[in-house]
Amino acid sequence: MHPDDTFDQKTTETRPDTRSADAASAERTIGRHRTPEAPSRGRRTLLASTPVRIALAAGVTCCLGVVAFTGTRGIADNDRTQVAEAVADRAVTDERASRSLDRAAASPAPASPSPTVKPSPSATKKKAPTKPKPTKPARPRPVAGLTQMQMDNAKIIVDVGVGMKMPRRALVVAIATAMQESTLLNYANGGVPESQNYPHQATGWDHDSVGLFQQRPSSGWGTVAQLMRPAYAARAFYTALREIPGWQEMSIAGAAQAVQVSAFPDAYAQHEVRATTIVAALT
Repeated sequence: MHPDDTFDQKTTETRPDTRSADAASAERTIGRHRTPEAPSRGRRTLLASTPVRIALAAGVTCCLGVVAFTGTRGIADNDRTQVAEAVADRAVTDERASRSLDRAAASPAPASPSPTVKPSPSATKKKAPTKPKPTKPARPRPVAGLTQMQMDNAKIIVDVGVGMKMPRRALVVAIATAMQESTLLNYANGGVPESQNYPHQATGWDHDSVGLFQQRPSSGWGTVAQLMRPAYAARAFYTALREIPGWQEMSIAGAAQAVQVSAFPDAYAQHEVRATTIVAALT
């Protein structure tokens, strides 16, 4: 449009019916890429107007945008399809690879046999030695013409003296005294009925004397029950002997008489040799 013309003048001149047909014909021809014929003056005038040029430019732009969008969309869809297929193929490949790796990890390589190591002697635990079961002490074999019962009583007398740490001479004095008083037998007394209630090996009638040493309860040696036990009677004898001053320098008979105060003081001397043999056999 010329700058001196008005908008109404230009639009009035281009109102003939040939505008739409010519414009459509020209558009179809251009769309089919044919060489356009020389336009007539009216069409040149129509195309030269500013509104028409703007409309045509907008239409062409829209068509090009639709074509571009359609092409782009087709290309994008095609790309998406190709990408999806590539991702699917990659997933299958990864899955196969992972499965192969899993199988490879699940099947460990055969381990080489390790050499057998023998434990050192210090590493082996030694069994603790088993304690032998306590056995009853063998009964001493009788010596010096004694019976087994007499020898058993002699052993009790010697064991008590050893436990009290009495010297060997005191053991001989005690054995000689018991041999004279009771012939190494545990006596009860017929005049003391209680004494017969306890284990005994013989029965006497001398006053109230009881046991291996014929000790009298009335003289303060102990109760009947105590004196009827050979171990207690032997302990009472050693205790009394230890209280006599200088008994170690006395003869066997003299030491025995100092304890017993017997009516027959020389009677103990006859048993000294045998008493010595018995003590030697028991110690």
